[in-house]
Amino acid sequence: MNTIPEIKKNMEAKMDQSIAAFKVNLSKIRTGRASPGALDTVHVDYYGSSVPISQVANVSLLDARTLSVQPWEKGMGPKIEKAIRDSDLGLNPASMGDLIRVPMPLMSEERRKEMTKIVRHEGESAKIAVRNLRRDANDHVKKLVKDKSVSEDDQKRSEADIQKITDRHIADIDQLVHAKEQDILAV
Repeated sequence: MNTIPEIKKNMEAKMDQSIAAFKVNLSKIRTGRASPGALDTVHVDYYGSSVPISQVANVSLLDARTLSVQPWEKGMGPKIEKAIRDSDLGLNPASMGDLIRVPMPLMSEERRKEMTKIVRHEGESAKIAVRNLRRDANDHVKKLVKDKSVSEDDQKRSEADIQKITDRHIADIDQLVHAKEQDILAV
């Protein structure tokens, strides 16, 4: 049987995981600037296996709007270029010897607004996950009261603590959403 501190610790750890997953999702959403993470979802055929570009090439920034992809093996250039072109990212890579330049197109105002909606939706999903964890923790505490393991006063105190932890995580999510929106809308 869990104790109230164990329930709170477990809930907080899961909320931290939810926020970490949310940050990963945010990093995949494109802003106006180039980011090496933009190609994380692109896979290339490498000796019969589909692997992320980062496992067959070095992806870095040339400037604010251009990525450079440096394949580690000679014959991979054309395959990587094709994988980037065929991806749903709308990118048009250009080969310069061994180096592949990937210019990031400017985002239209309409596309920026669309991206902020996606960010808000991701934020809302993360908040729902956090609230579900709060509900589960409160249910566990209620079960302890029902089993007469803890008093109702302990339940009230723990529910207040659980709410504080939840509020802090929701505020973190709001802050991340706001920062990402600023990043997207900055021209």
